[in-house]
Amino acid sequence: MEKQVEQIVQWLREQVKQAGVKGLVVGISGGLDSAVVSHLIHRAFPDNSLGVLLPIYTSDENLDDAKQVAQSSGIQTMTVDLTDTHKTMYAEIKSSLNESDAFIEENDKLAGANLRARLRMSTLYALATNYNYLVVGTDNAAEWYTGYFTKYGDGGVDILPIVEFTKQEVREMAKYLGVPEQVVEKKPSADLWEGQTDEDEMGTSYDTIDAYLKGEQIPDRDKEIIEAMHKKTAHKRDGLPQFHREK
Repeated sequence: MEKQVEQIVQWLREQVKQAGVKGLVVGISGGLDSAVVSHLIHRAFPDNSLGVLLPIYTSDENLDDAKQVAQSSGIQTMTVDLTDTHKTMYAEIKSSLNESDAFIEENDKLAGANLRARLRMSTLYALATNYNYLVVGTDNAAEWYTGYFTKYGDGGVDILPIVEFTKQEVREMAKYLGVPEQVVEKKPSADLWEGQTDEDEMGTSYDTIDAYLKGEQIPDRDKEIIEAMHKKTAHKRDGLPQFHREK
């Protein structure tokens, strides 16, 4: 693990050098993946790394965990509360719709949640521009393969340092780095709405996805879910479709 961490740290430094920027910024959610990335980027750039807390109706528990992560990593932090911004913006969007076009309940929930992720992304890029930093993503291998991230939201980043690591590997890395135990052991959640957890939303577990990615046998039902998610979300990983004129 020491070797893996050092390789990532060196890779982060190389990315900054190649981009001609000064450092790195990440959003700290209070979850496992952003905690690990916070520790990694602070190791790479102790004086030029920034962790941003971006609460939007965020639970006190997750906010407290985010603050604990900031403390354990030693990273410089700031908080940008986007709750009122989201409330105003989403209310304006919904009020502009005709009654016949109004969001159905399921779409309302998802659109509102994705707007949260995209407001956070926009904030990180505004800060990145100010400090001349790169925005660092927190997707792990399971999230990347299943497309469990918001396009142009938490998927809108410059670099992905832990995208080849399974959730379990990220958990082991967190323990090595000194991430607070309650963050390491908590149920994964994007905190998109009250009571939301990743595994309930996906319909399968990270352990099962990890096993699938390692080529192990898993129940057929879980295999169908994972492969369906991968196929449905291909547009998130692939380049943008481009029309090419005939010559």
